[in-house]
Amino acid sequence: MLDHVFTDCIAVLRDVLEAALLEPQEVEERFHADVLLGDLSWQTTYSLPGEGTPPRVQADILLEWSTWSQSAYRSWRHGDPMADPPRVEVEIVLRIQRLRDAVPTGRLLAVLPSVAPGPIALERTTVRLEAIHEPDTESDDPLGTAVHGVDASYEGTYDLDEATLNDPARLDDQFGAMGGWIASTLVRLGDLDLDFLPPDEQEHDEP
Repeated sequence: MLDHVFTDCIAVLRDVLEAALLEPQEVEERFHADVLLGDLSWQTTYSLPGEGTPPRVQADILLEWSTWSQSAYRSWRHGDPMADPPRVEVEIVLRIQRLRDAVPTGRLLAVLPSVAPGPIALERTTVRLEAIHEPDTESDDPLGTAVHGVDASYEGTYDLDEATLNDPARLDDQFGAMGGWIASTLVRLGDLDLDFLPPDEQEHDEP
């Protein structure tokens, strides 16, 4: 792993999520470098253990490091005075899927606050409800059986001040708290009394 504050953020968040016994969806993890613009991004997905495919609830996580942040970070490493701190842009999408019925909005928002608690301010930007109709000759609906889902997006930025850049261990508190909130929210979403369809592999195993 590169010796870089952005990769330190990734490592701290990954350690917290896995310490909470969440399962990474390995095929979903990507580290992307834009060769034209120079931006870096890391994207991954975590779910509760033993959920099957697709999991009932999951968290899609995106961290981004812009070219501007890299320039500010490089200037600081060279000893130049810091005008504006580099920052990590954060997007978290919390998703419930495999639902037989639509989720009551009130019960959902009781679990998903408008602003996530913790030192990294994450604001809920959108809540999206979906109903995907799959062909089913036994369904009364001419469109077929509806499979429902819902996701809530949270966005925010984390400014890396000089104290944190000089002591990366401070990231443990910042990204550790965010990882703990993600884990606890997935548990609360999974505990909602909702009617879920079986995972794909269970359907395939049935005679």
